[in-house]
Amino acid sequence: MLDLEVVPERSLGNGEWEFVLGMPVSQCVQILKRQCTVIKSVQVIYSEANPLAVDLILKLPDDGICLKFDSSDQRLKIIEVYHMKKVKLKYCGGHFNSPHLEPTIDQIDQSFGATHPGVYDSSHQLFELTFRGVSFTFPIDSKFEPDFVHGLGSLRFSSGPGAPVVSKMSIYSGNSLTNKTKAPPMPIQCFYGNCYAESVQVLRASGKVTGLLFKLVGEGNSFGTLPDLNKKVVERTVSFGDTCQDVMTCFGSPCKVFYKAEDKMRIHSPYTYKLDQSNSSDYFFNYFTLGVDILFDASSHKVKKMILHTNFPGHYNFNMYHRCQFVINITRPQKSELVDLGQEEQFEINPCTKWDCVQNFLGKTVEAPVVVNRSSTTNTSNPFGSTFCYCLQHMIFEIMQNNPIASVTLYQDKS
Repeated sequence: MLDLEVVPERSLGNGEWEFVLGMPVSQCVQILKRQCTVIKSVQVIYSEANPLAVDLILKLPDDGICLKFDSSDQRLKIIEVYHMKKVKLKYCGGHFNSPHLEPTIDQIDQSFGATHPGVYDSSHQLFELTFRGVSFTFPIDSKFEPDFVHGLGSLRFSSGPGAPVVSKMSIYSGNSLTNKTKAPPMPIQCFYGNCYAESVQVLRASGKVTGLLFKLVGEGNSFGTLPDLNKKVVERTVSFGDTCQDVMTCFGSPCKVFYKAEDKMRIHSPYTYKLDQSNSSDYFFNYFTLGVDILFDASSHKVKKMILHTNFPGHYNFNMYHRCQFVINITRPQKSELVDLGQEEQFEINPCTKWDCVQNFLGKTVEAPVVVNRSSTTNTSNPFGSTFCYCLQHMIFEIMQNNPIASVTLYQDKS
């Protein structure tokens, strides 16, 4: 049985590990992998039809814990203990929930101190007691219900057998838990010396893609009392033609270097017969915390492609990359004769944009896609199915079957 410390508005964990509000989903998964001998069952819950409509959830059924991540930024926003008898919990070093100690209202009051009057939900017969950053839900027997009519502040529960016991505990950021509760910014203790992309702007000139503008957040050198004072925000630009030394100057060493053994898309190139048949291989710099891959030419060692990943559940590469919060502006000519023909209407694409919206903006169906079915050398099956690649304004959009964008590949137009 897990024995965990509750820190309201911050975390749930022990001396070896902790789930921290604002932590990206990939870091939580890494914790679960390392603790596989203790945490033996994990379920990933999301909506296949519309993954942005509901939270991404990691559920630990054997431990009664549920981790809820915001579907847009994929950071931890709520830590929920929904089965109190499967875990030991303590606050400020003292247990308030264990096999030998029931978390009654009196026990919660003794451990956490005074709070505002609770709120009673008569339709579900639930009583919620809220502190800043943590709340407790009690199922209330119907015999107590008439007392609520006279005001929650005057309600008194009997101690001993039959006293209401916590059925659910929630840890979150803010004064209270609502439908609008969001994940806090990533805390400084989750950086681990890495930098993260707050935003990525696709740069264009004369209708062509030229590079990427990164707004990066990393650990600073200051020693302020507030966590945000230890964060440093910088801007970096990577362009086609930059050398690998230029890229490492911007971002530091990559998380991994991957050499291309085979290019299965080359058959779609009109210049296949001109491709270099030498033994040298193009290679990627993988920046997993940025959600970006950068491809270098084997001969010139200069940037030739960039890939932006959205990290949607249900994709073959899910949890390899942090979500890249990119912004891409595509254009279409104005058809009205009342405006200059040189004017263009713009549409902004981000990781949460559905492909149907892009096609509706263009007013026509993009050319037929290329079907991509990923598989590994050890496992030829792909349980997630194929994706579809569309070429649009010098960018290749990889689209999942349920309509979200899985990745965007930027390449240099040499025409």
